Amino acid sequence: MLDQKPSATRRIPLVIATVAIGGLAGFGALYGLRLNRAPSGDPACRTAVATAQKIAPLAHGEVAALTMASAPLKLPDLAFEDADGKPKKLSDFRGKTLLVNLWATWCVPCRKEMPALDELQGKLSGPNFEVVAINIDTRDPEKPRAFLKEANLTRLGYFNDQKAKVFQDLKAIGRALGMPTSVLVDPQGCEIATIAGPAEWASEDALKLIRAATGKAAASL
Repeated sequence: MLDQKPSATRRIPLVIATVAIGGLAGFGALYGLRLNRAPSGDPACRTAVATAQKIAPLAHGEVAALTMASAPLKLPDLAFEDADGKPKKLSDFRGKTLLVNLWATWCVPCRKEMPALDELQGKLSGPNFEVVAINIDTRDPEKPRAFLKEANLTRLGYFNDQKAKVFQDLKAIGRALGMPTSVLVDPQGCEIATIAGPAEWASEDALKLIRAATGKAAASL
Protein backbone atom coordinates (compact mmCIF):
# COMPACT_ATOMS: atom_id res chain seq x y z
CA MET A 1 0.00 0.00 0.00
CA LEU A 2 2.86 2.38 0.80
CA ASP A 3 4.31 1.81 -2.68
CA GLN A 4 1.06 2.61 -4.45
CA LYS A 5 0.70 6.20 -3.23
CA PRO A 6 4.00 7.51 -4.63
CA SER A 7 3.21 5.72 -7.88
CA ALA A 8 -0.18 7.47 -8.14
CA THR A 9 1.43 10.75 -7.19
CA ARG A 10 4.05 10.34 -9.91
CA ARG A 11 1.33 9.75 -12.51
CA ILE A 12 -0.33 13.15 -11.86
CA PRO A 13 2.51 15.24 -13.41
CA LEU A 14 2.55 12.86 -16.38
CA VAL A 15 -1.18 13.39 -16.96
CA ILE A 16 -0.80 17.18 -16.65
CA ALA A 17 2.13 17.16 -19.08
CA THR A 18 0.17 15.07 -21.57
CA VAL A 19 -2.79 17.46 -21.42
CA ALA A 20 -0.50 20.47 -21.74
CA ILE A 21 1.30 18.98 -24.76
CA GLY A 22 -2.04 18.13 -26.36
CA GLY A 23 -3.30 21.66 -25.76
CA LEU A 24 -0.17 23.18 -27.28
CA ALA A 25 -0.45 20.89 -30.27
CA GLY A 26 -4.08 21.94 -30.76
CA PHE A 27 -3.16 25.60 -30.47
CA GLY A 28 -0.31 25.10 -32.90
CA ALA A 29 -2.65 23.50 -35.40
CA LEU A 30 -5.11 26.37 -35.14
CA TYR A 31 -2.32 28.94 -35.37
CA GLY A 32 -0.90 27.15 -38.38
CA LEU A 33 -4.28 27.29 -40.09
CA ARG A 34 -4.43 30.99 -39.44
CA LEU A 35 -0.98 31.61 -40.89
CA ASN A 36 -1.77 29.56 -43.96
CA ARG A 37 -5.19 31.09 -44.47
CA ALA A 38 -5.90 32.51 -47.92
CA PRO A 39 -5.49 36.30 -48.26
CA SER A 40 -8.53 38.33 -47.18
CA GLY A 41 -10.87 39.80 -49.79
CA ASP A 42 -12.70 38.42 -52.80
CA PRO A 43 -10.69 35.56 -54.37
CA ALA A 44 -11.97 36.63 -57.79
CA CYS A 45 -9.98 39.85 -57.38
CA ARG A 46 -6.53 38.30 -57.00
CA THR A 47 -5.98 38.77 -60.73
CA ALA A 48 -6.51 42.52 -60.26
CA VAL A 49 -3.81 42.58 -57.58
CA ALA A 50 -1.47 40.76 -59.96
CA THR A 51 -2.24 43.35 -62.63
CA ALA A 52 -1.55 46.13 -60.13
CA GLN A 53 1.84 44.61 -59.31
CA LYS A 54 2.65 44.25 -62.99
CA ILE A 55 1.86 47.85 -63.96
CA ALA A 56 3.21 49.47 -60.75
CA PRO A 57 6.50 50.49 -62.44
CA LEU A 58 4.44 52.59 -64.87
CA ALA A 59 2.86 54.65 -62.08
CA HIS A 60 5.22 57.57 -62.41
CA GLY A 61 5.27 61.07 -63.85
CA GLU A 62 1.72 62.32 -64.40
CA VAL A 63 0.21 59.25 -62.69
CA ALA A 64 2.70 58.91 -59.84
CA ALA A 65 -0.05 59.54 -57.27
CA LEU A 66 -1.85 56.28 -58.11
CA THR A 67 -2.04 53.81 -55.23
CA MET A 68 -1.89 50.23 -56.47
CA ALA A 69 -4.18 47.57 -55.02
CA SER A 70 -2.32 45.41 -52.50
CA ALA A 71 -5.24 43.18 -51.45
CA PRO A 72 -8.19 41.74 -53.39
CA LEU A 73 -11.06 44.24 -53.34
CA LYS A 74 -14.31 44.07 -55.27
CA LEU A 75 -15.99 47.43 -55.61
CA PRO A 76 -19.63 47.92 -54.60
CA ASP A 77 -22.02 47.65 -57.52
CA LEU A 78 -22.32 51.42 -57.83
CA ALA A 79 -25.74 52.61 -59.02
CA PHE A 80 -26.27 55.77 -61.10
CA GLU A 81 -28.13 57.01 -64.19
CA ASP A 82 -27.19 57.57 -67.81
CA ALA A 83 -27.90 60.61 -69.99
CA ASP A 84 -31.47 59.40 -70.60
CA GLY A 85 -32.19 58.96 -66.90
CA LYS A 86 -32.08 55.18 -67.15
CA PRO A 87 -30.58 53.26 -64.21
CA LYS A 88 -27.07 51.91 -64.64
CA LYS A 89 -24.80 49.84 -62.44
CA LEU A 90 -21.09 49.23 -62.43
CA SER A 91 -21.81 45.57 -63.22
CA ASP A 92 -23.33 46.68 -66.55
CA PHE A 93 -19.76 47.28 -67.72
CA ARG A 94 -18.38 43.84 -66.82
CA GLY A 95 -15.82 42.62 -69.31
CA LYS A 96 -14.17 46.04 -69.68
CA THR A 97 -11.36 47.69 -67.77
CA LEU A 98 -12.82 50.96 -66.45
CA LEU A 99 -11.58 54.25 -65.14
CA VAL A 100 -14.40 55.21 -62.76
CA ASN A 101 -14.24 58.91 -61.97
CA LEU A 102 -16.39 60.95 -59.57
CA TRP A 103 -16.69 64.64 -60.41
CA ALA A 104 -18.80 67.72 -59.69
CA THR A 105 -19.06 71.21 -61.14
CA TRP A 106 -18.38 72.77 -57.72
CA CYS A 107 -15.02 70.95 -57.64
CA VAL A 108 -12.40 73.10 -59.39
CA PRO A 109 -9.81 70.28 -59.82
CA CYS A 110 -12.59 68.12 -61.27
CA ARG A 111 -13.44 70.69 -63.93
CA LYS A 112 -9.77 71.05 -64.85
CA GLU A 113 -9.40 67.28 -65.15
CA MET A 114 -12.42 66.66 -67.38
CA PRO A 115 -10.80 67.59 -70.73
CA ALA A 116 -8.05 65.01 -70.10
CA LEU A 117 -10.64 62.36 -69.26
CA ASP A 118 -12.55 63.24 -72.43
CA GLU A 119 -9.35 62.91 -74.47
CA LEU A 120 -8.52 59.58 -72.80
CA GLN A 121 -11.97 58.29 -73.70
CA GLY A 122 -11.43 59.37 -77.30
CA LYS A 123 -8.04 57.65 -77.54
CA LEU A 124 -8.61 54.35 -75.73
CA SER A 125 -12.34 53.63 -75.47
CA GLY A 126 -13.54 50.46 -77.12
CA PRO A 127 -14.45 46.85 -76.32
CA ASN A 128 -11.75 46.64 -73.64
CA PHE A 129 -11.81 50.04 -71.94
CA GLU A 130 -14.11 52.91 -70.99
CA VAL A 131 -14.05 56.03 -68.84
CA VAL A 132 -17.11 56.09 -66.59
CA ALA A 133 -17.24 59.64 -65.24
CA ILE A 134 -20.10 60.00 -62.75
CA ASN A 135 -21.28 63.48 -61.83
CA ILE A 136 -22.48 63.94 -58.24
CA ASP A 137 -23.99 67.45 -58.37
CA THR A 138 -27.01 67.26 -56.07
CA ARG A 139 -28.84 70.51 -56.92
CA ASP A 140 -29.14 71.68 -60.52
CA PRO A 141 -29.13 68.63 -62.84
CA GLU A 142 -28.66 70.84 -65.91
CA LYS A 143 -25.47 72.48 -64.66
CA PRO A 144 -23.11 69.53 -65.34
CA ARG A 145 -24.68 68.96 -68.75
CA ALA A 146 -24.15 72.63 -69.60
CA PHE A 147 -20.55 72.46 -68.40
CA LEU A 148 -19.77 69.48 -70.66
CA LYS A 149 -21.45 71.18 -73.63
CA GLU A 150 -19.69 74.52 -73.12
CA ALA A 151 -16.31 72.78 -72.74
CA ASN A 152 -17.04 70.71 -75.88
CA LEU A 153 -16.47 67.46 -73.99
CA THR A 154 -18.41 65.19 -76.32
CA ARG A 155 -16.60 61.85 -76.06
CA LEU A 156 -17.46 61.09 -72.45
CA GLY A 157 -20.73 59.39 -71.69
CA TYR A 158 -22.88 61.36 -69.25
CA PHE A 159 -23.58 59.56 -65.98
CA ASN A 160 -24.89 61.09 -62.78
CA ASP A 161 -25.99 60.33 -59.24
CA GLN A 162 -27.92 63.25 -57.77
CA LYS A 163 -27.92 61.61 -54.34
CA ALA A 164 -24.11 61.27 -54.41
CA LYS A 165 -24.47 57.76 -53.01
CA VAL A 166 -21.67 56.52 -55.26
CA PHE A 167 -19.29 58.75 -53.29
CA GLN A 168 -20.57 57.39 -49.96
CA ASP A 169 -20.28 53.80 -51.22
CA LEU A 170 -16.64 54.31 -52.19
CA LYS A 171 -15.95 56.26 -49.01
CA ALA A 172 -17.29 53.32 -46.96
CA ILE A 173 -14.51 51.11 -48.34
CA GLY A 174 -11.85 53.81 -48.02
CA ARG A 175 -11.68 54.67 -51.71
CA ALA A 176 -13.18 58.17 -51.74
CA LEU A 177 -11.40 60.70 -49.57
CA GLY A 178 -12.15 63.82 -51.60
CA MET A 179 -12.88 65.06 -55.09
CA PRO A 180 -12.06 64.10 -57.71
CA THR A 181 -11.64 60.39 -57.06
CA SER A 182 -10.72 57.86 -59.73
CA VAL A 183 -10.54 54.07 -59.51
CA LEU A 184 -9.03 51.84 -62.18
CA VAL A 185 -11.25 48.75 -62.24
CA ASP A 186 -10.62 45.39 -63.89
CA PRO A 187 -13.20 43.54 -66.05
CA GLN A 188 -14.52 41.66 -62.98
CA GLY A 189 -15.21 44.85 -61.03
CA CYS A 190 -12.07 44.67 -58.88
CA GLU A 191 -9.77 47.51 -57.88
CA ILE A 192 -6.46 47.78 -59.74
CA ALA A 193 -5.50 51.26 -58.51
CA THR A 194 -7.00 54.37 -56.93
CA ILE A 195 -6.08 58.05 -56.96
CA ALA A 196 -7.39 60.82 -54.73
CA GLY A 197 -7.09 64.03 -56.74
CA PRO A 198 -6.67 64.94 -60.41
CA ALA A 199 -4.28 63.46 -62.95
CA GLU A 200 -3.27 64.17 -66.53
CA TRP A 201 -5.18 61.24 -67.96
CA ALA A 202 -4.35 62.10 -71.58
CA SER A 203 -0.60 62.13 -70.91
CA GLU A 204 1.70 59.50 -72.34
CA ASP A 205 2.33 58.24 -68.79
CA ALA A 206 -1.38 57.58 -68.27
CA LEU A 207 -1.88 56.07 -71.72
CA LYS A 208 0.98 53.60 -71.23
CA LEU A 209 -0.30 52.55 -67.82
CA ILE A 210 -3.87 52.00 -68.96
CA ARG A 211 -2.79 50.14 -72.09
CA ALA A 212 -0.73 47.85 -69.88
CA ALA A 213 -3.69 47.37 -67.52
CA THR A 214 -5.88 46.27 -70.42
CA GLY A 215 -3.16 43.97 -71.71
CA LYS A 216 -3.08 45.81 -75.03
CA ALA A 217 0.50 46.97 -74.87
CA ALA A 218 3.81 45.19 -74.60
CA ALA A 219 5.01 47.61 -71.93
CA SER A 220 8.60 47.36 -70.79
CA LEU A 221 8.19 46.57 -67.12
